[in-house]
Amino acid sequence: MLDHETHVKIADELHQANLDRTPVPLLTKRYPNMVIEDSYAIQKIWADRQIETGRNKAGRKIGLTSKAMQAATGIDEPDYGIIFDDQVFESGHVFQWQKYTHPRIEIELAFVLKEDLRGPNVNIFDVLRATEYVTPALEVLDAHIEMEGRTIIDTISDNAALGAMVLGGSPVKPDAVDLRWVGGALWRNQEIMETGLSAGILGHPANGVHWLANRLAGHDDYLEAGEIILAGSFTRYMWVYQGDTVFADFGPLGTISVHFE
Repeated sequence: MLDHETHVKIADELHQANLDRTPVPLLTKRYPNMVIEDSYAIQKIWADRQIETGRNKAGRKIGLTSKAMQAATGIDEPDYGIIFDDQVFESGHVFQWQKYTHPRIEIELAFVLKEDLRGPNVNIFDVLRATEYVTPALEVLDAHIEMEGRTIIDTISDNAALGAMVLGGSPVKPDAVDLRWVGGALWRNQEIMETGLSAGILGHPANGVHWLANRLAGHDDYLEAGEIILAGSFTRYMWVYQGDTVFADFGPLGTISVHFE
């Protein structure tokens, strides 16, 4: 692993990149010996700094849980990042496109927890028991590291590329529907771009949540009651541009729309 001083230096770079809207060069090109645990160490330093400046943690995101997203990125294992409360919006929100770098949209389900989940032996049934409700969501991806040639090590360091998330539609209890068969269709400016089923998330979206709980246990961390957990995209990401309107239809679970001005 890299030394602590290097972790801090990289976390500082990423903090500044967020302020400047200018991505930094690939970490893995500059530090070819980096490993995944370096990435999570950098992410934690960066996240702790956000909390020190007054931001509040709202939950976690899981990324790269579907074959669609793994194929789109060339990365073949999941990752996670932290969601802050100033990144959570409701359907109908108008985003300032220029505040994001290379913004993209993903269609997801969000689990809102009513109980803590502590690994390392959490399973799908534990997740369903601990979930208050599941609701449609969109994730806005934001890049603070150059995209060409990115690896999972770069992505994790960049807080799993989280920019923002949007909640909407109709929340449901986790046993009210078969969550594997929740479908989603994604439009950009009245043109349908992506469709998918949430079974694409590791066979069941709750599998992503228990993967996360067990992964966090290795970092002496856990999922807390009240947290929002984005389970991962079940379609490929979609690029968005200034002036775009995005519409996502989850069938019986409702719709979400946002605009980028």
